[in-house]
Amino acid sequence: MKLYLATLSVFASTAHGFGISKNIKNTRTITTSATNMVASTIESTTTDTDTISEENPLKVLIAGGGVGGLALAKALDNMPNVQPVVLERTDQFKRFGGPIQLASNALQVLKEMDESVYDQILEKFTFTGDKMNGIKDGIRNEWYAKFDLATPAEQRKMAYTGVIERPNLQEIYLKNLSEGVVQNGDGVKGYEIDPKTNAVSVTMESGAVHTGDVLIGADGIWSNVRATMRNEPARGDGSGVSYSGYTVFAGELNYDSFDNGEVGYKVYIGPGQYFVITDIGQGRYQWYAFLAREPGSSENEEKPDGSSKYLQNIFTGWSGDIHHILKATQEDEIEQRDLYDRPPTVLKSWVDGPVALTGDAIHAMMPNLGQGGCQAIEDAFVLEQLLKSVEKRSQINGVLSTYTSRRLIRSASVQGLSRFASDIIIRGFDTPAKIVKAEDGSIKFENFNYAGIVTKMLQPILPIFFNVQFNFLYEGWKNEWPIDFKAALGVTLVGGLILLLGGGEIGLGMLGLEGLAGEIVGADVIGTEGAEDIISNLSNFL
Repeated sequence: MKLYLATLSVFASTAHGFGISKNIKNTRTITTSATNMVASTIESTTTDTDTISEENPLKVLIAGGGVGGLALAKALDNMPNVQPVVLERTDQFKRFGGPIQLASNALQVLKEMDESVYDQILEKFTFTGDKMNGIKDGIRNEWYAKFDLATPAEQRKMAYTGVIERPNLQEIYLKNLSEGVVQNGDGVKGYEIDPKTNAVSVTMESGAVHTGDVLIGADGIWSNVRATMRNEPARGDGSGVSYSGYTVFAGELNYDSFDNGEVGYKVYIGPGQYFVITDIGQGRYQWYAFLAREPGSSENEEKPDGSSKYLQNIFTGWSGDIHHILKATQEDEIEQRDLYDRPPTVLKSWVDGPVALTGDAIHAMMPNLGQGGCQAIEDAFVLEQLLKSVEKRSQINGVLSTYTSRRLIRSASVQGLSRFASDIIIRGFDTPAKIVKAEDGSIKFENFNYAGIVTKMLQPILPIFFNVQFNFLYEGWKNEWPIDFKAALGVTLVGGLILLLGGGEIGLGMLGLEGLAGEIVGADVIGTEGAEDIISNLSNFL
């Protein structure tokens, strides 16, 4: 700049000395005007840092390289005026972690965000939504209720729900991201916002500092970004993270199931616990055993003969399917972990100026609906839309402020449904009550207690609830409206009735259902025609 102005000054002096200008005053005026114009232009060029462009891109720091963080990074990487950087704690992405369920709503979002990535995912995908799925009586091994995952997807021309191995999903994203987007080996410790420039300085665990325009906290349930935003610990008391009351054993193995290709997943219910078996493709299966336990049971509860034998004893008298897959599972194929989640964040914002939370960092949920990763993907979709609309850095805070309103109610509803599914199955469900005829013609009453009767009563209601639930999940993926009132009303009414009955909060007499309960329990004895009449009566009641 100084050199350029000095050149202009020398040129003006030289012109005056050689008599080039007839009007020296006029020449000086023109020269001064030109100098001011150039200076103004250069000053404008060097100080207009507010405008976002390819030469001056929006730098978005993403803490965490999970499914939500990578999906957002890929979407932003497609934009020429945005520079995403993923800050991942692990040294490198290794092939570990089991399959992740991607429901129809998440698949639709992935298709909208990047159809090429979506196609690559489907190449490694195992569909379960087009198969038989549902709940089985864990003791009698009879189907209790079936989920129709296919119809809600077909009605919306969506892909069926299914699973993909988590390492395969990570590899797809890493292969499609530009070089240097993902930076491994250092986790985010905290951040500061410059009050003058609104820039975010991110401090890493190593002490290094990264500076950007936006920070997205996708660093999981023990989020340091959330801890900094809320001025609270990342773990323990005051973190907002709570123990769910359940521990889960998970196994993954090659398994020759008798119903392979016919059944996607089965949930075996019974008193105080439940067991899940799911097809994850390529002849491999995964199972989960959910038990109500105190936190730390994995260390405190002795298992001298190993986890498989321990669970076989826990599930004594249950379906042979459970014991068959447990016996086929090696000890190194089993892991146990306590389950933690977060209550819906209603009173606190998800955003602090140019910093926003996503995924488990803000709405960690129980795994029962398989929506944890799906909701993180929906977060990424909304953030992509919002950041895409930003033209100036001064707009960042205002644009991100709408993120909470678009995602809060839907994600909180899914959180609630996920916890509801765990609580009602373990604390409310039992072996369904049943009236059977013995060989001698006598009548036998099986499991005729409150929980057994309610479990039987809920049998015709649950398909209605599942239908409402899946329609809610698949309908609202665009997150254009804070809430789908029709679906929410259905979930609230039917789900509320299930919760009250299953939790023992109301008796059958309070609903005037004593006689109806007896009819439902005896439907197997009455016959098909009688059962249809009973279900019709129940539908009229609802």
